[in-house]
Amino acid sequence: MNMKNERTPSRTLDCGPFYHGTKADLKAGDMLEPGYSSNYGEGKKANYVYLTATLDAATWGAELAVGDGPGRIYRVEPTGPIEDDPNLTDKKFPGNPTRSYRTQYPLRVMSEVLDWEGHSAEELKNMRDHLEKLKRLGIEAIND
Repeated sequence: MNMKNERTPSRTLDCGPFYHGTKADLKAGDMLEPGYSSNYGEGKKANYVYLTATLDAATWGAELAVGDGPGRIYRVEPTGPIEDDPNLTDKKFPGNPTRSYRTQYPLRVMSEVLDWEGHSAEELKNMRDHLEKLKRLGIEAIND
């Protein structure tokens, strides 16, 4: 029986391209690595680095990340295996339609995506309200 804490990562065959949304100011060649404070929730040490193969999901990452700077989206290259992000797959979104992944290996920044369009103020407010509700309910991102 596979218990939650004994999760066997499923490897993905998605070929990308892959993106990472953040407020960090990065340049080509920089490495994004796990082990730093998460941009979300309680800001706990992140055991994974997150990536997506859709600009929409990367846009949410750029817009919702902590920090004062502008949101940024980078095209990234995984340096090791990636797996489905359980925060956005499994029972929530069967089949991973957001093509969202995580990895315990570094992501290499290839370039910055400059021609992306953010969500509307109403969409951002709705998402922030939803995240605040989850926080009040004590629901945290899966980080195991």
